[in-house]
Amino acid sequence: MSSKITEKIWSSDIEKKIIEDWKVNNVYDNVKTNQSKDKYFVIDTPPPYPSGRPWHIGAAAHYSQIDMISRVARLKGYKVIFPIGVDRNGIPVEIHTEKKYKIRMRNTERKEFLKLCKLTLDDTESEFIEILESLGLSANFKQKYQTDSPDFRAFTQSTFIEMWNRGLVYVGNRPNNYCIDCGTTIADAEIIYEDIETKLVYIKFFLENNNEFIVIATTRPELLFACQAVIVNPDDERYKEMQGKTLRIPIFNGEVKIRPHHSANKSFGSGAVMICSYGDLNDVQLFREMGLTEIKSIDLNGKTTEFAGMFSNLRIKEARSKIIDELEKQGLVEKIENISHRTPLCERSKTQIEIISLEDYYLKQVDFKSNLLEQSKEIKFYPEMHRQILLNWINSIAIDWPISRRRFYGTEIPIWYCTRCRKPNLPEPGKYYRPWDETPPFDKCKSCNNDKFEGEKKIFDTWMDSSITPLYITKFYKNKEIFNKIYPVSIRPQGKDIVRTWLYYTLLRCLYLTNQIPWHSAWIMGYGVDEKGEKMSKSKGNVVDPLPIIKKYGADAFRFWSASETNVGYDFRCSEQKIQSAQKFLSKLWNIGRFISNFEIIDENNKPQELKATDKWILSELASMTKKCLEGYEELNFFIPANALREFTWNIFASHYIEMIKSRAYNNESEEERKSALYTIHKCFRTILLLLEPISPFVTYELWKKIYEDGEIVSEQKKIPFVEKEYDALVSSTPHIIKFNSEIWNKKKETLSSVTNKPLSLKDPIKAKIPDELELFKEDLILMHNIIVE
Repeated sequence: MSSKITEKIWSSDIEKKIIEDWKVNNVYDNVKTNQSKDKYFVIDTPPPYPSGRPWHIGAAAHYSQIDMISRVARLKGYKVIFPIGVDRNGIPVEIHTEKKYKIRMRNTERKEFLKLCKLTLDDTESEFIEILESLGLSANFKQKYQTDSPDFRAFTQSTFIEMWNRGLVYVGNRPNNYCIDCGTTIADAEIIYEDIETKLVYIKFFLENNNEFIVIATTRPELLFACQAVIVNPDDERYKEMQGKTLRIPIFNGEVKIRPHHSANKSFGSGAVMICSYGDLNDVQLFREMGLTEIKSIDLNGKTTEFAGMFSNLRIKEARSKIIDELEKQGLVEKIENISHRTPLCERSKTQIEIISLEDYYLKQVDFKSNLLEQSKEIKFYPEMHRQILLNWINSIAIDWPISRRRFYGTEIPIWYCTRCRKPNLPEPGKYYRPWDETPPFDKCKSCNNDKFEGEKKIFDTWMDSSITPLYITKFYKNKEIFNKIYPVSIRPQGKDIVRTWLYYTLLRCLYLTNQIPWHSAWIMGYGVDEKGEKMSKSKGNVVDPLPIIKKYGADAFRFWSASETNVGYDFRCSEQKIQSAQKFLSKLWNIGRFISNFEIIDENNKPQELKATDKWILSELASMTKKCLEGYEELNFFIPANALREFTWNIFASHYIEMIKSRAYNNESEEERKSALYTIHKCFRTILLLLEPISPFVTYELWKKIYEDGEIVSEQKKIPFVEKEYDALVSSTPHIIKFNSEIWNKKKETLSSVTNKPLSLKDPIKAKIPDELELFKEDLILMHNIIVE
């Protein structure tokens, strides 16, 4: 009998042809939302950010698993809406553009800089779209959106205008986090903390008109000129008599009071703390609490201001060094210690954060915390443990969200200010506005009828765009019927590192705008780390480019590795060797398919009246494997089905069952026995392909098409496999079968043939006794091993 599959090995080159086949037949881009009875599964897909090469292998693994989520949903009978967006706003592309063209944003004409940013984005975007397509994402690529498109930016601006009109946004001048390298305000969620070695300087502060002094330890001596108070713990006996007295600020002409405050740590340094504007967030809080007058210490360029006197216009490190030198020269330093200090850094530039008073736009969030906590209970988390990241973040919020940035490439804040009364004037929502470059769409100021305006130059924090993706993909503002049908969306898949930003801000914004949670569930993935377990980063140089790996081993091997290596929510190691191992499994699957394709298909309509015991046994194992797979898919933990499928397919189905029924499969004399074997082998293989399809869609598609001659495996008619419990009792036979087969194989290896004087081949006869517990399978075992029964 000729085989339906002639190719001897599974080649990843076939994947490209399959992708074209899917495109031509519009397999995944034809979802309509006009059928009221249909069940929809909508994915709020993370818009990847094209910030430069190489793209992270962990990110590629993440998106391959998002596709697995979509394919599982189809297996369950849902119509899947799987949009692909591209996040193209924000600081990273500006920094990348500056490096690429060797320019500085502030020294480049704004329109020219925006053009260069767009060119940079277009160049890098095309590569990772290629990666996503090559991975076999069953997404709506034809409806791809970009967050810097006029349509998306108009959408962002419309949501802002609505929130402004509802009093949820305000302008405030207050101390805020500022990144000198990025040149803009940043939110608390964009800050990371690292322990950095620094100097703890013990400085002598003399009492007014007195030679007596106290020692104050500080890691920020460069802010000495901005000191407005010294605090001591009210219970600190060392300073009981000094509370209320005046100290002279060393090397600067200024005086400050010693004040009692519980926040002073008696065990840190000397126990006395100088309060400056602004060393840290504690300083900010104490300035407000104590009514202290702010002294601007650091400017927007990261240099000391005129208030520093002879130390003005210096970079922070330079000012620190020179002030320490001057203090030492005047004998005002008692000692200097090297310590490890928890330092706030900008998440992007890794530059130390400064706190500077600036005017910014704020979105209210502090007063909304209790509602956020309550509403978040309605979201199912995969895995549940990552809910705590969100709760911890919400509980930690102490200030409203600063949503404005002093950058160029982003969605503009749609406000014009009247030149006479300085009142803000906002346009009607619906269009994309660029106030820095356009005249306003109105003639008169709403407050004073003046006809002259100044456009706002600031842009939004990029999370203002990203946080409305569930609204954008469900046609909020645009199609009420569709929106009501598919919002809230089904799932938000994302990394654990952006729970406090993307997930949180989306929850905040969507609750404000819709009074509903944005998604029913959140699926959180861990980090892709290197083979040593270290987090990958471009600065470390250990980021693995996924594209060469995918081209070398194929998308299915990459996807199977991703699934079999990654327990949902946990970090996973990226190993080329394990991807190669995944490829070997797919080759094994292909070889099994080649063998099975030799035999005619016996399906349910032509099922034999009675199955042989061996066939019942493998169906019991099939049911057990199917149950594990479906449980794993239910929890969207692809680690479970990937490993269950590999174990069953390779180590039970191929190694034992197929070998046990080969004789029957080729035996045309006993029709019913042969029919039983062919029915079972096809039933098992169909189930394997259906269950593996979400993980490795290419090889399963090709095998299904060649053996079963239809495209059902990617069609809407595909059905989830059913767990049959009819033969459950036979699962207990598995260890006995494996043990017996292994013993016979080993015995043949150890027995020399009397003819060849070499170890017996697997086909050679051998004497053996069939154990009582395997009596049901006796006939197949005898034929399998060519046993001469003792």
